Amino acid sequence: MVGDQLELELRRGVVALAVLSQLGEFRYGYELRRVLTDNGLPIEEGTLYPLLRRLEGQGVLSSEWRTDGQPRRYYRLSPAGKELYARLRDSWSGLNEAVRRLTEGDD
Repeated sequence: MVGDQLELELRRGVVALAVLSQLGEFRYGYELRRVLTDNGLPIEEGTLYPLLRRLEGQGVLSSEWRTDGQPRRYYRLSPAGKELYARLRDSWSGLNEAVRRLTEGDD
């Protein structure tokens, strides 16, 4: 269905921005999922981990394994990721404001 595909495309960008927003400091996957869910953006493991691997492959994230306790891979923004996040955040703010103005009173 066309609407489902458009909604999926919209969500992909939003999820990527949300993930980047939470990786100014090291976080592991479950912790990241919990923060996103607690803030109204639930994300499936099957979506999050491929996204993290793709962003790391693109040089946007760096990761490290920590074995003090349960072994976990922690992710955070690389310097290039910090620049990308700032650019996407500014773009999102502008787009969000424009769409808000355009859709006011649509109910």
